[in-house]
Amino acid sequence: MLKINLLPVRQLKKRAKAKQQLFGMVVLFAIILASLAVTGVLQVQKIQSLESDIISLNKKKDSYTPTLNKIAQFKKDREELARKTDIINKLKSDSSLTVRVLDEVATRVDKQRMWLEALQQQNASLSLSGVALDNQTVAQFMDNLKGSPFVKDVTLTSSSLKVVSGRNLKSFELTCVIGQPDTKNVVADGKK
Repeated sequence: MLKINLLPVRQLKKRAKAKQQLFGMVVLFAIILASLAVTGVLQVQKIQSLESDIISLNKKKDSYTPTLNKIAQFKKDREELARKTDIINKLKSDSSLTVRVLDEVATRVDKQRMWLEALQQQNASLSLSGVALDNQTVAQFMDNLKGSPFVKDVTLTSSSLKVVSGRNLKSFELTCVIGQPDTKNVVADGKK
């Protein structure tokens, strides 16, 4: 006797293989979904951790705000103090310059041949007016002033004849530029 197998073995094997592949795909899809879910949960936890870190760092930063404000105020105070110190130093320098210039002018005047009638300083400009016996005395006085380390430029602005006690004398006006001397050209006592 012959037995004939009427069952479709090939089709059954194909179906079984397809079921296995479908089951494998479902399992793979489930694993992918599970890994995505785990990754999502981990990312949410990381985000929450970072947000809590941000909040704590902001609180810490806010606790430093008074200190930062004090530092900023100290910087402003230091700048203001430096500005005031510079003004004081400039005033000292300018007052010292005025005294030195007056001393230089007084020592360079030939007291036997001339006298000064007016002296006026405005910033770095000095105006002198006086009377001398002759033009040579005025020229010598100008040369003497040019030799001063505090006088930078001497210009004769006017010269005229003036009668004083019946004598013909020379009235003159000078302008000078004054300033602090170069420290490398001046010895400690202020003289060259």
